[in-house]
Amino acid sequence: MRNRMTILLATLGLVGSMATSGCSFQDSICGDGDYPILAVGVNNGSDCIPKGQEPPAGWVHYPEGKVPKHVDDEWDVYWRDHGIDEQGNIIDL
Repeated sequence: MRNRMTILLATLGLVGSMATSGCSFQDSICGDGDYPILAVGVNNGSDCIPKGQEPPAGWVHYPEGKVPKHVDDEWDVYWRDHGIDEQGNIIDL
C-alpha cells in the first residue's frame, strides 16, 4: 500500500509540474535539436532538419512568428492551406 501511494504521489507531482511549467501533451512538430522547414510552391510539404543546417533546394524556413511548434496549433493549421512562392510571398493553396 505504501509503494502505491508513493507512485501515485510521484505521478501527481510530475503531472502538476508539467502543467505549471508550460509543458504540453501535444505532439511537437519536430524533435529536440530539429526545426521545421516548408516546401516552396504548391507542394504544401513540411519537414524537419537539424538546427544550424540550411534547408535544401526547394525548401525554406517558415516566416518569423509563423512557425508551427505543435501538431494542430495555430500555425500548423494555417500552413495546411498556405504556402510560400519562389519570391518568399505567402500564397493560398
